[in-house]
Amino acid sequence: MEYRELGRSGVKIAPLGLGTGNFADPTPEDEASRIIHRSLDAGINLIDTGNSYSHGDSERMIGRILAGSNRRHETVLATKVFYKVGPGPNDEGLSRLHLIRACEDSLRRLQTDYIDLYQIHRPSPSIPVDETLAALTDLIQQGKVRYIGSSVHPSWKIMEAIMVSELKGYARLVCEQPPYNLLDRRIENEIVPMCQAYGLGIITWSPLAQGVLAGRYSSATDLPADSRGALRGGIYSERITAQGIEIGNEVISLAREHGISPAQLATLWVKDQPGITAPIIGPRTLEQLEHLLPVSDMTLSGELAAACDELVPPGSAVASFFNSAAWMKQRLI
Repeated sequence: MEYRELGRSGVKIAPLGLGTGNFADPTPEDEASRIIHRSLDAGINLIDTGNSYSHGDSERMIGRILAGSNRRHETVLATKVFYKVGPGPNDEGLSRLHLIRACEDSLRRLQTDYIDLYQIHRPSPSIPVDETLAALTDLIQQGKVRYIGSSVHPSWKIMEAIMVSELKGYARLVCEQPPYNLLDRRIENEIVPMCQAYGLGIITWSPLAQGVLAGRYSSATDLPADSRGALRGGIYSERITAQGIEIGNEVISLAREHGISPAQLATLWVKDQPGITAPIIGPRTLEQLEHLLPVSDMTLSGELAAACDELVPPGSAVASFFNSAAWMKQRLI
């Protein structure tokens, strides 16, 4: 497996990352354990979670699995902070108070002494970036965090953070984690070229467009009862559009013509786009993981890349996967 450098950090990660948004909801711990061990055996070393996933149970599950296996040193363990995790007024956001508390809580749940990559899950407009970066720098100096990153941030906020880090000597972001798939290519307009210019890695989520590109949905209104769109509703169901399903059907045809599955094509397309360090795959089952592992060693042909560009032009979108970010306006073609 050919590993890729995460921005300017020098850290090497596999071309696929393991996402754990399904752990504990609905994936049970025994299946999650098999997924983690098989991923590590296959060379995937980035395990990505968040302190708000399943109310902290995703972190707890990962902590128990890694502590019981003595494989913590094989992982680049990443988690996130921002969303509300308690009833109090300071149980959310990017203030020093919340960041330090949240980090210590994540360390306990993950049963580890340090977090390899600590990511601010969303921007917090009311809190100066100086406050956030100073707290994150302290966590690094205390040995609780190795590197910091952002997730679902506009390019100007990332640049603001880089500027403040340079001016004040604070820790510097090493990566951004945005949504990216063939249905929503808007990061190509500003975020990708900005990250390439300033040496940030790009770890992306939802390469399968929540299953739309894998043929999971036949209708934008009649959703399968066990699908994420039906089970979680809200922003998840909003991402399933009639136009997206039409594109998904075209992807199915393209994949069959080239002898791979739609899920493999959708993941491969993201993996081999310029500037991308690794897409995060989020299998619910070991079977789903096994199906996507071969993508690590595949290469997207120029013919396939051009065919995908015909379906959704570069920089455009037919479904919004930024709908959890208030700063991104809903501009679809």
